Amino acid sequence: MSTTGATADPLAALGSLPGVAESVESVRKAVDRVYGHRVMRRRSTAVTSEAALRGARGSAALSGADWALEEVRRRSDFGADDQALAVGAALRLTAEAGQLLSIWRQSPLRVLARLHLVAAADEGDEVGRPRQAGESVDEPLIELELPTSDEVAGRLDGLAQLIVAGSSAPALVTAAVVHGELLALRPFVSRNGLVARAAERVVLIGSGLDPKSVCPAEVGHAELGRAAYLAALEGYVSGTPEGMAAWITHCGRAIELGARESTAVCEALQRGAA
Repeated sequence: MSTTGATADPLAALGSLPGVAESVESVRKAVDRVYGHRVMRRRSTAVTSEAALRGARGSAALSGADWALEEVRRRSDFGADDQALAVGAALRLTAEAGQLLSIWRQSPLRVLARLHLVAAADEGDEVGRPRQAGESVDEPLIELELPTSDEVAGRLDGLAQLIVAGSSAPALVTAAVVHGELLALRPFVSRNGLVARAAERVVLIGSGLDPKSVCPAEVGHAELGRAAYLAALEGYVSGTPEGMAAWITHCGRAIELGARESTAVCEALQRGAA
């Protein structure tokens, strides 16, 4: 992660980048609209469950398994092929994310290891730990230069220190940095995209921005499309102020679209159609 200058709170410094403050405010308004819906007062659990399903579908789509929502809803076997495995992993991660909030602020690396263990299940001895020298990465949809294992270790430690120290940065900024850093590093031998998006979810829930997890950013990322996602990620990896701002605002737009999706779910529940 690169910032615009040395500061005791580098995450907060990113909040001053052009367009970021406006994105933060737009996200807050979108989230408030969902939480202010009358359905949330009596059926928030149903909205959370539907958001989890739609978020998992969106995350899997970005990993190459672009299934229809109803296919994800009806399937029970997720071990048949690579796409099914990706969808199954996304569903497990979505269910797991909310269980790790108490650990995240004290030991984010432990949470990331757990997320990879959940995502990769029985893929091999490399599961649940950062990759080591000489190990390859199965992440074909992200073609950026792969950092070395030593760089991964150093940057993961730096990210963990930022999380543990705490920050006055808006939740959007922290979530975007965690998401972007994990995609840039690809610290595990597989399933890095799924883990990165699950970690973003953990931050959004734990920060209090989306405590009931009803604004699935994964839905928005998928709706914006893989090409836009990868282009914004290149901005993050560049480390320039413009690139970082582009990535953060892209993540903000994804959260807004996730909020819009759940607002539609609320409307459907109110009509008795879902």
